[in-house]
Amino acid sequence: MNSEPTILTASEDANCACNVAPEASTQGREAKPQASRIAVESLKRIVSFPTMLGVFLIGWTFSATRIFHVDPDVWWHIKVGQDILRTHHWPTSDSYSFTVSGAPWIAYEWLGEVTLARVVKLGGNMGLFALLTVTAAAAILALYYYGALRSGKCKAGFVPPALMWSLVLLTFNLRPQMFAYLFLLWVLIVLEWFRRGVSWPLWTLPLVFLLWVNTHGTFVVGIGVLVVYLFAGLKGFRLGNVEGIAWSRKQRIQLELTLLLSLAVLPLTPYGTELAAYPFDLMFNQPLVQSSIIEWQQMPFNEQFGKFFLGVIVAAVALQILFRFTWRLEELLLAMGGAALACLHARMLLLFVPFFAPIFATMIARLLPPYQRAKDQYVLNAALMCCVIGAMIHYLPSRDSLQKKVEKDFPVRAVAYWDQHSVPGPMLNDYYFGGYLIGTGHRVFIDGRADIYERSGVLGDIIALTQMRTGPLAFLDRQGIASCMLQTDEPLAVVLAASPKWKRVYRDDTAVIFVREAGQP
Repeated sequence: MNSEPTILTASEDANCACNVAPEASTQGREAKPQASRIAVESLKRIVSFPTMLGVFLIGWTFSATRIFHVDPDVWWHIKVGQDILRTHHWPTSDSYSFTVSGAPWIAYEWLGEVTLARVVKLGGNMGLFALLTVTAAAAILALYYYGALRSGKCKAGFVPPALMWSLVLLTFNLRPQMFAYLFLLWVLIVLEWFRRGVSWPLWTLPLVFLLWVNTHGTFVVGIGVLVVYLFAGLKGFRLGNVEGIAWSRKQRIQLELTLLLSLAVLPLTPYGTELAAYPFDLMFNQPLVQSSIIEWQQMPFNEQFGKFFLGVIVAAVALQILFRFTWRLEELLLAMGGAALACLHARMLLLFVPFFAPIFATMIARLLPPYQRAKDQYVLNAALMCCVIGAMIHYLPSRDSLQKKVEKDFPVRAVAYWDQHSVPGPMLNDYYFGGYLIGTGHRVFIDGRADIYERSGVLGDIIALTQMRTGPLAFLDRQGIASCMLQTDEPLAVVLAASPKWKRVYRDDTAVIFVREAGQP
């Protein structure tokens, strides 16, 4: 059957156009209100109560980092990163001291060190301050989200980081470990998602561990978390207030594969498996580091932060007795393990807080009402957020103020004197000053790389000298020391000031320089 082409006359075409135009016009009018509704909803989310709580946490973090407490090790970390970028080689022996020069040493945290070096090149001290503030804010927001995700309430998620963030800031400073903290929080959040049936973020973990092993030795903690989650779900059970929720066969295979892939990437470093082995070397072969470095010592319950840590534990125990919460096996093991490690080493507060935050948030959720979006006060939220942001802008430190802070804590002016005058060497430096001296291009007696100095015996010698268990003048004679750069009021500085064999040639509020008197061997 033949078909004829349809031909519209001019009048018919006009009628069709008239029929279509009103419909298109109606769709256009409907699209505009819909776009407006989307914009309004987005704006409401931006100024919602949960977002306002997050902004308050950022402001609280800013007020703490504004002090700009610089870890003394950051300077040698930066120097190592700069040398890697300059030479395109990773160090295999020491070139920063005269006491252990040439001894085997590798940059265990090279990726974090390169990042620090890049930031310094771009922004100097202001760049370091920005990096510290941004990473700290990201960490506290991750803790907030993690607690809210586990407890189901934004208010409950807000409480643990608001209360316990001061414990984290004791050791959260300008070192590669601050990147490691973000990696740990990501692992914990991903595993909580996985418990809730969201599996796709799990496949990001091998990449995270690849970055982590090249950044900091705490990657072994992340591997431990994966192992705990895997084994805690092998069998379902209920024992008192503890329950084991069994993984499905598919979930178990996914977790096992993620763990295997995460282990497989650990040797992918410039040093092969040496970076993966370093945490075990620290645990078993560096007793002096763990016994003498303050952050590795036991929790000081006589200090304010030790009492606060104990108070958090007591409050959690009281809430558990009152409400009889039921906990998943893996989160209980992590919380108890984090508390035990923090008691053994104060530095492990960094682990205690994220391990304990979801449990504490779940407990607090029993006491707080849920967030009701219908009752949200968006205008008030926006006003409060603007106040916090405005205060942060107003109190943003200047470059000069940051430099003055560095000069207050480190021997900036003493090094300038050293460079301008013929101070004889070799020089004994204070342990705290070693990293800064390396950063300024000077060889040192000792610095924060305690592992290499413990193996050579230098760390033991300097500890004995600091504690005055050895004769300081005889020690300086044996070591052939011609000058000393010390903290102004430390005991050795007092001894040298009273000795006729030594002459003080420089002094400020931070550092003092002594040189041997002429004719003294």
